[in-house]
Amino acid sequence: MTLWHGRFSGGPDEALQALNDSLPFDQRMYREDIAGSRAHVSMLASVGILTADETDQILAALDTVESELADGTVVFVPSDEDIHTVVERRVTELAGAVGAKLHAGRSRNDQVATDLRLWTKEALTDVARRVIDLQQTLLARAESVGEAYLPGYTHLQQAQPVGLAHHLLAHGWALGRDVDRLLEARRRTDVSVLGAGALAGSSLPLDPAHTAELLGFGAVFDNSLDAVGDRDFVADSLYALAMTAMHLSRIGEELILWASTEFGFVTLDDAYSTGSSMMPQKKNPDIAELARGKAGRVLGHLTGLLATLKGLPLAYNKDLQGDKEPLFDAVDTVALTLAALDGMIATVVFDTDAMAVQADSPYAAATDLAELLVARGVPFREAHGIVGAMVRDALVGAGELTDLVAADPRLGPEAAALLEPGASVRNRITHGSGGPAAVAAQLEAFRSRLAADEVRVG
Repeated sequence: MTLWHGRFSGGPDEALQALNDSLPFDQRMYREDIAGSRAHVSMLASVGILTADETDQILAALDTVESELADGTVVFVPSDEDIHTVVERRVTELAGAVGAKLHAGRSRNDQVATDLRLWTKEALTDVARRVIDLQQTLLARAESVGEAYLPGYTHLQQAQPVGLAHHLLAHGWALGRDVDRLLEARRRTDVSVLGAGALAGSSLPLDPAHTAELLGFGAVFDNSLDAVGDRDFVADSLYALAMTAMHLSRIGEELILWASTEFGFVTLDDAYSTGSSMMPQKKNPDIAELARGKAGRVLGHLTGLLATLKGLPLAYNKDLQGDKEPLFDAVDTVALTLAALDGMIATVVFDTDAMAVQADSPYAAATDLAELLVARGVPFREAHGIVGAMVRDALVGAGELTDLVAADPRLGPEAAALLEPGASVRNRITHGSGGPAAVAAQLEAFRSRLAADEVRVG
């Protein structure tokens, strides 16, 4: 028997029921549904709709149903179209007629929105904690590599040398913005919807503030129409998750490049690599590739939901049933990717000698030469042209760049010293740059930011 059978003379067609039922995926919200039901029962008792004895009977039945769902002993029946139906059906079977009072003043519209908000708040908190775990790993690796350096890249072409710690922290700061977005999405989710009813509230003397307080929400809805039709918080959450997945994809892409024979900057741990079924010599960065690939999947969830929401009239429409699967999958995907990449980065071996060999190309210090000329009063555009001409001459065989610089009266031996191994990266002195002193200050700032974010996440 459905929760809406009274209006109908017959049962739903099998195709309708198969399309309509959400139990296969929304049953993962059973704890939230029961928590919401407990709060609703407490509120009904506080306003005199339930007696103390009725309240005790329903709460006891809810305890039993939660245990049954937790240990997998509950038996689903064909009419169980969602987790709300399961809970109410079992409560009524256990408590008898009094169980039918559970849904007084409540619709599945405000019920499911509240369930999903409760679930999302916890899920975003968990993902934020995992992001911070990865940041801690990046910090630990940055601290461990000392003043090692490698070539920085623009357009995937060698540009200027930077500290390896600086490069690792670049990803750490990007992930910090993800923490900001996840927590902002959590703040926007932290609104109780119970009491909005189907769309227009109720004629019963309900107390939405009571249920909100019991459920730990920070705010109560202001408009019942908006409350049951709002899935902005799901879109916000998917955006935060998609950005996190995008940053993980970029980390993965770099690890793929660095692990290649052509780069040779890292050696992957066996536990975080795979082999080939045909080529015995292969060691593949599958985790990094999956991080790159699954980012597209999470991005697809965001765009898919936005396409669903864009044309919906107020208030609730069944289209909104499509909010959960993309959100659940995005959370699962990002959480698993974070854990896998965390282990991969924690165990990777950096070949700092190979990095230094590439970073010590004298051409990587060309900008330093131009800036030395600027410090001597030469306009930058003129300095750029002078150094560029020397680079061109060296590349066509007119001499080694170091010799050309040393022999030029505008530059000389002092400038040639900037081309020595390690000199360019040590020359980076500005705030937030890749030189040793600036990186030391950045490490301290990053530690402070992580400590503050751990408190914010809670």
